[in-house]
Amino acid sequence: MTRDYTHYPDLAAIYLEDSYVLGISEEPGEVRFELDAVLTPEHPRYHAPPPGEQYCYARGDLVFAEVTKVEWVTRSAEIYTDASGEEDMGNIDSLVNEDGVFSVEGDWGRVRIWSGTDLRFVMSGEPRSPAEGASS
Repeated sequence: MTRDYTHYPDLAAIYLEDSYVLGISEEPGEVRFELDAVLTPEHPRYHAPPPGEQYCYARGDLVFAEVTKVEWVTRSAEIYTDASGEEDMGNIDSLVNEDGVFSVEGDWGRVRIWSGTDLRFVMSGEPRSPAEGASS
């Protein structure tokens, strides 16, 4: 069975395609993508985007737990810098699970992750408020 990321409860109100990957870390049994994630209006912590931004962003980690194998198909170390000087590794263009193997792809590369559990999104802070503006 193939499942798109939007079918996971923790990600149903997050739009990965315009979220930014800030870092990727691997430890035994776990892979984490540090994100500046786009919250959709359905997310309980969503609010109107700050002036100058299209989306409501929140920092957090996309967590793959109970990982038994990681296979990097391609990998890029390229870093992108936006107009405000913030750096990122690009977006997550695709994330699907087929029979316990997550295929994740973006500007940073393509990786296959074998995991025995659902992926989670763990917020590490509050969404940026309108008072913070586009400079955050």
